[in-house]
Amino acid sequence: MGPAALGAAGTGPAAAANPGDAGGTAAGNGLGGIAADDGSATTASSGDDGSGVGSGGTGVSTADATGVGAVDGAGSIIVNGLRYDTRTAVGQVEDAPAGLQLGMSVKVIGPVNADYTQGIARRVESAADIRGPVTSLEPAQGRFVILGTTVTTDEATVWADAAGLAAIPAGRTLQVWGLPAAPGVLRATRVEQRDPSAAAILTGTVQNLDTIRRSFSLGGLVVDYGAAVLSGSPDGRPLANGTLVRVRGTAAAPGGLVATLVQWWYPLPTADGVQAQFSGIVTDFASPGSLRVLGFPVDASAAQVNGGPPGALGNGVKVEVGGVLAGGVLRATKLKIRHVPGTGGPASFDLIGAVGAFRSPADFRVKGQPVDASGADVQFVNGTAAKLGNGVRVSIHGTRVLNGVLMAASVRFE
Repeated sequence: MGPAALGAAGTGPAAAANPGDAGGTAAGNGLGGIAADDGSATTASSGDDGSGVGSGGTGVSTADATGVGAVDGAGSIIVNGLRYDTRTAVGQVEDAPAGLQLGMSVKVIGPVNADYTQGIARRVESAADIRGPVTSLEPAQGRFVILGTTVTTDEATVWADAAGLAAIPAGRTLQVWGLPAAPGVLRATRVEQRDPSAAAILTGTVQNLDTIRRSFSLGGLVVDYGAAVLSGSPDGRPLANGTLVRVRGTAAAPGGLVATLVQWWYPLPTADGVQAQFSGIVTDFASPGSLRVLGFPVDASAAQVNGGPPGALGNGVKVEVGGVLAGGVLRATKLKIRHVPGTGGPASFDLIGAVGAFRSPADFRVKGQPVDASGADVQFVNGTAAKLGNGVRVSIHGTRVLNGVLMAASVRFE
């Protein structure tokens, strides 16, 4: 499946409109969805949001950096709080015919500025991380099991077509984007319901690799990769225990998966001097100077820490880190704590663009994303709710996406 240049996108944001999707690239070409649609009822977005991002005045370097995380905003897209201009990006979006949406995991390649706030996306890749029937549900604990992997949720999980985990019935087939945590665990960043006929997808850490039998374990499932294509290995390195992979195939009872494709999961660069910023769940924590995120060694001993006290760092904590690679380790200069088990953490979604498809303050779109700004506690800046209407430029901030709708906490008129 080859990449396509970024272009015009479809207008539908909700993956629920495609319940039987079993794969494929975004509708139209390129990224689609919130990355290319301004939500206007009459015109397509040009991709220029008027921000000047990448215009030469932002301090963006010319060297490519790598970013991995979940999409938490649009304008063009925002990943880990870093706003990327996607006007010249090449995109490959799988498993989402309506294009890129809030909460989808992505890998972005392109130059960024020194404080990891703005960048220019040259390439954006996205694909679902788990797809299969729910075999166990624990709504009170915010977790469920698919294909032998425990999927956990937090305040930042996007619910595309449900009000939350309590609204999901046992046995329902779900498609999940997320961030691999400890072996056999994945933190969901977006959850959609899918048709039961959709092919299986499973992401996780390779364990119990047997190169003779050509099998390995992902969580509680044994993967037979004897007939599978192996793709995306950086530097040609072979499959090994500890490798993060995304597997596509056919579920086989009992407890097995016959793989057709094994992909390295958003592989990170290893060359010294390369900038990288990514989000994930901390594992193998020994100290701030010795931990892993997405299985990658991180030294955060000299990092500026925000979002919580440095003492909150530990296994299971969700973080965003940014820095420069040296000796196979990310030497982090910035670390943001996003979620601490048992304590919680901030969830943040932002949309920057023109209002479209306006029906009322409770029903309109920005960048194709449905928004509800009718809450009594919504803060309006530079105007009131009466100012909302098609074509009006706004910045929307919210902390929850339920049933595919961003519940606005604030609206700023630009």
